[in-house]
Amino acid sequence: MNRCLIATLAAVVALPAMAALQPGDKAPNFKAKASLAGKTFEFSLAAALKKGPVVLYFYPAAFTGGCNVEAHAFAENQEKFGAAHTTIIGVSGDSIERLNAFSADPQYCAGKFPVASDPEGAIGKSFDLKVTVREGAPSYKDSRGQLLDNKIGIERTTFVITPDGRIVATLSSAEDKIKPTEHAEKSLALVQDMATAKR
Repeated sequence: MNRCLIATLAAVVALPAMAALQPGDKAPNFKAKASLAGKTFEFSLAAALKKGPVVLYFYPAAFTGGCNVEAHAFAENQEKFGAAHTTIIGVSGDSIERLNAFSADPQYCAGKFPVASDPEGAIGKSFDLKVTVREGAPSYKDSRGQLLDNKIGIERTTFVITPDGRIVATLSSAEDKIKPTEHAEKSLALVQDMATAKR
């Protein structure tokens, strides 16, 4: 076998695997521009945790297939999350302008929970998620027929975080093969169990 190829394979094998933060890890605090029902505000993880658990879900891009059904699933279950005193927050690399439209769209977020903008991928990286940079001019159209203008994509992963800031579950589409709709279902079951255990 070619020596260069052997050296390259050895280097690839030696690279540490990118893995999302895991249960027991402290969730990095963050603040970000977010949108709820089309209105912009500043979301603070620390402030949300004062109210109870937080389900933080990262997704690649608003108005795209899997992200649309995932947002719809969270919106449909928002009242159940609320009954468990849980805040839902979605995070993507989309601009706040796109998220204003997405958060208000009755087919997706439906004004029921906020979505935050992470245009440089800093929040995603702080949770050890894979952030993909898209090069060149936009060429992919979203479900509305508009060009997808975000420069990054963040891997689809959901974190369930306790009020003391600890991650109790990491749900990954890439590693655990969880479907977009299952992120809402599985995280809801976890926070409901947590609420029951507190009684």
